[in-house]
Amino acid sequence: MIAPAILYALVAAVANVVGGLLITSASPRGIRVQRMLLGFGAGFMLAAAFASMLPHAIEIDPDAGMVALFGYLLVHVTQHILTPHFHFGEETHHEAMVARWVGTAALLGLLLHTFFDGVAIASAFDVNASLGLVVFLAVLVHKVPEGVTIASIMLVSGNSKRRALQGVVLLGATTVGGVLLTSWIQPLAQHGLALSAGVTTYVAASNLVPEVQKQKDFTSGAGVIAGVLVYLLARLVLGGLDV
Repeated sequence: MIAPAILYALVAAVANVVGGLLITSASPRGIRVQRMLLGFGAGFMLAAAFASMLPHAIEIDPDAGMVALFGYLLVHVTQHILTPHFHFGEETHHEAMVARWVGTAALLGLLLHTFFDGVAIASAFDVNASLGLVVFLAVLVHKVPEGVTIASIMLVSGNSKRRALQGVVLLGATTVGGVLLTSWIQPLAQHGLALSAGVTTYVAASNLVPEVQKQKDFTSGAGVIAGVLVYLLARLVLGGLDV
C-alpha cells in the first residue's frame, strides 16, 4: 500500500505549502481561514485518534497503549522542552522571537511531528484503505495551520520569506519521508500506528485545542464539534470498508 500512501502524503505536503503562502502573503483572509481550521482539525484528529487509530493499533500491537504514550511524550519534548515558545497558529509575540535560531529550533521541533504524519498515513494504509483515508484526512486538516505556524515563527524571528517557505517545504518533504521509512524500518512498521496515535493526540489536544480556547469565539469552538461530526460522517460513508 506504499504507492497510495505516498500520493496522499504528497497532497498533505502541498497543504503545508499552502499554509506557508497564506502567512508570507500577509493575507487577513488567510489568518481567518487558519483560525477556523484549528478547531476543525482538532476535533477531526481527536476523533480519528481515539475511534480509529488506537483501536486498530491495539489489535495489531499488544503494547499499543505504552507506545502511544511514548509518541505523545516524544512530541512534547521536541515542541515544548527543546523548542522555546512554540504554539500553533500565527505568531504574534515578537518580543519572544529575537534570534533566527529560534525559528530554526521551532522548525526542528515540528519535523518530528511531520515525519510521524507520514508514518501515520503509511501505517494506516497497511491496515486497510479506508483507515488510510481517515488518517490522511486527519493529517490534511491540520497541515495548513502547520504551514502557518512555522512560516509565521520563521518570519517573526527575523528569517526571510524565502527561508520561511523553504522551512514549509521541508516539513512537507519530511511527511513523504515518513511514508518511505515506515516500510523500511521494522519498528516503525510494527509500532507506527500506535506511535502516530500518540502524536496525533498530542497535536490535537495539546497544540490545537489550547489555541482554540484562547480565541474565545463561537466559530472556533464550534469547529471542534464540527470536526468530530465530519469524522463520524466519514465513518458512515466508509462504513462498508471497515474503518
